[in-house]
Amino acid sequence: MAQKIKVLIAKPGLDGHDRGAKVVAKYLMDQGMEVIYTGIRKTPATIADIALQEDVDVVGLSSLSGGHLTLFRQVMEELRKRQLNDIMVFGGGVIPDEDIPELESFGIAGIFQPGSNLAEVSRFIEERVNRGER
Repeated sequence: MAQKIKVLIAKPGLDGHDRGAKVVAKYLMDQGMEVIYTGIRKTPATIADIALQEDVDVVGLSSLSGGHLTLFRQVMEELRKRQLNDIMVFGGGVIPDEDIPELESFGIAGIFQPGSNLAEVSRFIEERVNRGER
């Protein structure tokens, strides 16, 4: 039996709206993944510490407050400080199209905006993890 993909869903910064993150977490669990949800208002360092402690394959970041460029970059930096370069990181939330290339430039593997199909998110994770991509 293949080992379950382990996903950390996190809400960096002061954003208190987490319904979308919870919906994604629940859907991924229903697809057979092991999912850890951090809760709201986590620092990038805390998110990286949890990723290390839980030995996750994937980190999903959610931002609705407009701080995604700064916060997602800081999470990537904290993961690198802990030498967690093999973790695939994706983002979701209210993220303008024009910000996606910058997010990708510092290592965010994919962005899912409002209205994204949950099956697409699950498929994206499974395909990248199964191919060994981050």
